[in-house]
Amino acid sequence: MSTFPWLTVLVAWPLVAALATALTGVGRGRPAAGAASGGGAFSAGTARTVALVGALVEVALVVGAFLAFDTGAAGTHQLTETYPWIPAFGASYAVGVDGVALLLVALSAGLVPLVILAAWHEQGGDAVRLRRYLATVLVLLSFMVLVFTARDVFLFYVVFEAMLIPAYFLIGGFGQGAQRRYAAVKFLMFSLGGGLIMLAAVIALYLQVPVDAATGLRPQDAFLTDNLTGLALDPMAERLMFAAFFLAFAIKAPMFPVHTWLPDVTQNATPGTSTLLICVLDKVGTFGMLTLCLPLFPEASRWAAPFVVVLAVISILYGAILAIGQSDVLRLIGYTSVSHFGFIILGIFTFTSVGVSGSSFMMLNHGISTGALFLLAGFAIARHPRHSQLVSDYGGMRTVAPVLGGTFLVAGLSALALPGLATFVSEIMVFLGAYGRWPAAVLVAVPAVVLAATYVLLTYQRMFTGPVGAEVAGAKDLGGREKTVAGVLVAALVVLGLVPGPALDYVREPAEVSVELVGATDPQPVLGAAEGSEQ
Repeated sequence: MSTFPWLTVLVAWPLVAALATALTGVGRGRPAAGAASGGGAFSAGTARTVALVGALVEVALVVGAFLAFDTGAAGTHQLTETYPWIPAFGASYAVGVDGVALLLVALSAGLVPLVILAAWHEQGGDAVRLRRYLATVLVLLSFMVLVFTARDVFLFYVVFEAMLIPAYFLIGGFGQGAQRRYAAVKFLMFSLGGGLIMLAAVIALYLQVPVDAATGLRPQDAFLTDNLTGLALDPMAERLMFAAFFLAFAIKAPMFPVHTWLPDVTQNATPGTSTLLICVLDKVGTFGMLTLCLPLFPEASRWAAPFVVVLAVISILYGAILAIGQSDVLRLIGYTSVSHFGFIILGIFTFTSVGVSGSSFMMLNHGISTGALFLLAGFAIARHPRHSQLVSDYGGMRTVAPVLGGTFLVAGLSALALPGLATFVSEIMVFLGAYGRWPAAVLVAVPAVVLAATYVLLTYQRMFTGPVGAEVAGAKDLGGREKTVAGVLVAALVVLGLVPGPALDYVREPAEVSVELVGATDPQPVLGAAEGSEQ
C-alpha cells in the first residue's frame, strides 16, 4: 500500500503551477498595443511554457497514482488520506479514489495540457490576459481533482461551490462572445441556486448522525461519506434530502429542464473553456448522483428512479433535436451534451452493473469526444477571418484543411457512437443495462441514435464538404501544435473503442458496489428464467 500522498500532491501542484504562471513576466509591464516583441512577448511565451510544463507534470503525477492503484480492488477507495479539518462540526480533509474517480481525475489532468496548447494564441495576443487565463485554468484543475477525490461531504460541498469562481472568470472574463458576461452570470445563478439548496440538505444530513451518549456530541469525522452511508433515515426526510442533492447535480450535469445555462456558455466561452466546463466540470453532477445520491439515499433513489428516467429520456431526445436546428457550431455541440448526459443519467438509474458501468465509462468517453469537437471547432473558427461561429459561413474546408476535416469527422462519428470508437461501447452498455430495468425507456430513447447521426453529418457536410467558402478559401491546415492536440484525442477515441477492457476494469467493481448500496440486484435474463422453469 502506497504511503505517498498522491492525491494531495495532485491537488496542490496545479496551484503551484498557477502561481508560477501568474507571476511570469510580472514587473515588465503591459506591452503597447500591437507590440510584437519585448517584455510582452517574453511574458506570453514564458507563461505558455510554464503552464504547459506544469500541466504535463500533473499528467506524470496521475500516471504515478495509477501505478499505485490496485485495479483488483477498484471498488474500494484507495490512496486515502484523512486529517481533521473542522472537528467542531465533524468536517475532515478526506480524499480517496475508486476506479471511477481515478478515471475522472485522469480526464481532468489529460485535457488541461491540450487546452493550453489549443489556446496558444488566444486572448487577442494580450500577454497579461493570456497569463491570467492560463493561471485560472490551472486553479480550476486543482478544484476538479479535489472534488472527484473528496470523501467528506462537507469538503465536497465547499469545493463544489468554490469551482464556480474560476469557472465564472473563464466564461465572463476570458470568453469570446458578445454575451459572455450574461452567460457567466446565468451559469453562476443556476449553480449557486442549486448549491444553496444542497447546503440545506448537507446540514440536515449532518443532523441525522447519532450523538454520542457519553459526550452528547457528534463524531469529529461525522461528514465522512462512509459514516453517512447506511444511516436510518425517516423516509420523507430522505426523499427531501435526495431531491436537494439531485437538483444541484442535475443543474451541474446539465439535465432537462435545468440545462438552459449550457448553450449560452458554450456559445460565449472559448472552446478551451467549454472543453473544461462541459467535458470535466459538468461530470461532477453525474459523479455526485453516482457516489452521493445512490449510497446516501438508497430508498429515495429507488423511489425517484422512474421520474429521473423520464427526465433522462427527455434530455436525450430534446438535446439531439435542438442540436439539429442550431446555426452556431459551439451552441450545437453544447446541445449534444444535453443529450449525452441524458444517457449517462439513464445508465446510473438503471441500478444494474452493466448500465452503471456504461455510464461511468461514458463519463470518460464523452469528455474525450466532446472535447475533441470543441477544440477542433475552435481551430476552424480561428481560421475564419471574422472568427464566425455560424455553420453557414463555412463550406468545403475539407479541401483546404484536410487534416482538420478528417479529425473533426472522427470526433463527430465518436459522438454518434460509431462502432470502433469509444462512445459506442459505453452507449451500448447503457442501452443493455437500461433494457433490463426500463425497456420502455430504451425504446423511446433509441431514435436519438438516428438524431445524433443527423446533427453530426449535417454539420460536417455544411462546414467541410461542397464548394469552398469564399471566406475560408485561404485557410491553412492544422499546424504541428494543433495536430498534436487532435492526434492525442483521436488516438484516445480509437484505443478506447477497440480496446475498452483496461478502462472497464476500473469501473466494473465500483458499479457493482453502487448497485449493492442502493439495494438493487441485476435483473435476470428472461431466457435464463425460462430455461430454469423447464428444468
